[in-house]
This record gives sequence, structure tokens and C-alpha cells, in this order.
Amino acid sequence: MSSIDPKQLAKQFGKVAVLLGGNSAEREVSLNSGRLVLQGLRDAGVDAHPFDPAERPLSALKDEGFVRAFNALHGGYGENGQIQGALDFYGIRYTGSGVLGSALGLDKFRTKLVWQQLGVPTPPFEAVLRGDDYAARATDIVTKLGLPLFVKPASEGSSVAVIKVKSADALPAALEEAAKFDRIVVVEKSIEGGGEYTACIAGDLDLPVIKIVPAGEFYDYHAK
Repeated sequence: MSSIDPKQLAKQFGKVAVLLGGNSAEREVSLNSGRLVLQGLRDAGVDAHPFDPAERPLSALKDEGFVRAFNALHGGYGENGQIQGALDFYGIRYTGSGVLGSALGLDKFRTKLVWQQLGVPTPPFEAVLRGDDYAARATDIVTKLGLPLFVKPASEGSSVAVIKVKSADALPAALEEAAKFDRIVVVEKSIEGGGEYTACIAGDLDLPVIKIVPAGEFYDYHAK
């Protein structure tokens, strides 16, 4: 049996766009991720090029002969199904989930509805809409869910604008802040005493499980 030359295999990928940057609140995270991915692909012999959708039209992907895309975008249209739909339209193969999986997966509110329907345990929650009477909703939510709570924009990642609320008085301001990032805000009952663990897989190698111990109250955007 003849061995496969990794460099020759890499060339078979054709011209690859590394999608990075974008215009979401996670732009800087995406730029960092994208640069690392780009370097790794080039080191492996792949014809890879950076492509920032915030600076160039997506039609340029087709015009410039890209046949594959590594999606290193974070949040916003990079993860909510929009980029995925555009890449499908242009016939460009890409990493990650498709349109429906992306649209549901980034949306915490709809994801939790799916989990409830499937009987998957998830913390009790309430949804608040941008422009609601935050003070009135806060009173109602604390009565239903108690304290402490986590307030989250429904469709942001990397813990952007996630706020832990320990008092009823602090909840209206937290709702207002999270609503700056999304029209739907998810308020969840905090699960106290738990931990956050990461399990990484590199190719066929499963790496040791890592427990994340943040310096602050929780593993927020700045800690990440």
C-alpha cells in the first residue's frame, strides 16, 4: 500500500478562504482564531488566504476561485446560518454546521426550547424582549426563578454581555445592557456549585479533560 503524501493531499483542497473578523461583538476573537488557523493551514501546505466579510463582498469568494472555506468567524452572521447559506448558494464547501444547525445553535432561546421539547435538562429561564418594561419583568422573573441569575443576549457567543445578577435591584440594568446586543435576552437560573470542563479532540487523539478555574466570578468574555 502506498503512503499518502500530506503535502499532495493538502494541494487537493484547492484554494481555501479562512473567514475571519466579521462585524460581530466577537470580531477580535475571530481575528485571533483566524490567524492561527491560517498559519496552520499554510504550514500544512494548503493554499489558504484570509477573507474578512466585513471588508469584502461575499461574491468575491466565487469571483476569486475559492472552492472551500474554513469558517473562523465568531458570533453574528458567521454562526447564525447567514454565512452558511451564502456559501451554499455559491457552492463553496465549508467547515462547521449547516444553515439550520447554525441558526438554532447560536440562538440560546430557541436551543433551550428544542432541549425542553426533547426532555434534555436545562436551567429554568425566561425570555425578555428589547423594549420591555425591564423593571416589571425583573420583579416577575425574580419571583419565578429566584436568585442568582445569568442574563445573556440570545445570539452572542464567547460570553459577550453575559452578566451574573445577585440582587433584584441589579436585574433591570442587566437586562438593558444585554438588550443592546440582541433583541431577545435570556435570563437563566444560576446553577451553583458546578464547574466548567473542556474536552479537546485533535484528529484521532483525545486530550485530557481540563477544568477551567476563572479568576473572576465566572468564565466571562475577558477571561476567555
